Amino acid sequence: MGAEKIASSVETIEIKAEKMLEEARSRANEIILKAKEEASRILSAEMPMDEVKREREHILTQARQKADHEVEASKKKAAKIRANATKKIGKITQRIVNIVTGAELK
Repeated sequence: MGAEKIASSVETIEIKAEKMLEEARSRANEIILKAKEEASRILSAEMPMDEVKREREHILTQARQKADHEVEASKKKAAKIRANATKKIGKITQRIVNIVTGAELK
């Protein structure tokens, strides 16, 4: 496997990891937007203001927690993908060295 192919594979993995993070951020923004819409709907309903404010804060808190969880999970996935890429590169590099030096493959 050539160095260009390895570099291309690593780049592809990094692009996928970044895409996952971007998707998580997008989902987080959607969750928060929906929570704000729900809070606005509740505010427009006939309810005592204190209850409305508590419900609004509860919804926003839950939405933020869910969004934070999704972003964190995606960061972990991206880190795992990068770690696996590093391991693969190490194995491929060792294989290339073995081929070049004529050492036995293990």
